Amino acid sequence: MYYKSDTLVIREFVASECSMFLELFESPNVTKYLSYQTPEQYRGMFGKALTDYKNSPFSRWGVFNTKGTECVGMCMVRIFVENTNQLEIGYSISEKYWGKGIGTEICRALVHYCLSLSKDKDIVAVTDLDNIGSQKVLTKVGFERKEDIKREQEVLAYFIFQK
Repeated sequence: MYYKSDTLVIREFVASECSMFLELFESPNVTKYLSYQTPEQYRGMFGKALTDYKNSPFSRWGVFNTKGTECVGMCMVRIFVENTNQLEIGYSISEKYWGKGIGTEICRALVHYCLSLSKDKDIVAVTDLDNIGSQKVLTKVGFERKEDIKREQEVLAYFIFQK
């Protein structure tokens, strides 16, 4: 996965960027809707991403400003746990970048990447039921909300990209 525009670069993290990655999850507003909650869990997520780069087209990638000096957020593509014939996208963005169209740009880049991998698999996303901002982004990019799903003990809003 590599994407570059006038505003963003999406690329693989390098090992030395772990602290930058962890800073993203220090804000309670950023982590409010995420299942991971501890620095150890985020450190494990980062390590898994580095390993995944070698073994799979699916992983988590860094979203950086075009100068590469600041981590704007992270995004991911993975096989959807509930249906292995679907690809799931997701992202987290630093609070100071909210409301600037970054989520929309990331989602469009992820959809494009998923379509380059497979035209046959549906592209899906889930959000917390209360995460209205992300739901609006998904709808803007071309996702349609379907019936909610249950993951573990949590009910999530479920979206499918309309090709």
